[in-house]
Amino acid sequence: MPQIIPIRDLKNTSEISEMCKKTNEPIFVTKNGYGDMVIMSMDTYEKKMFLLDVYAKLDEADKQIKSNEVTDAFENLSILREKYNV
Repeated sequence: MPQIIPIRDLKNTSEISEMCKKTNEPIFVTKNGYGDMVIMSMDTYEKKMFLLDVYAKLDEADKQIKSNEVTDAFENLSILREKYNV
């Protein structure tokens, strides 16, 4: 379940830092009752960015498959073997 805190609670930086590390999820910060910011630990951020990169690469691969821009793996392996005399 997402954690939501008011912006005035940002004064307690060490508590917020511990909260970010414990939950491994983003913390939503509100201002006047409306969403304003999201904060998270560096570890959580890096994991999220890694997953976004993986999803983008999978999406690109899916597009290449659908547009028939792929080649047979066995053909590519034989080309590489010939090229490097393996």
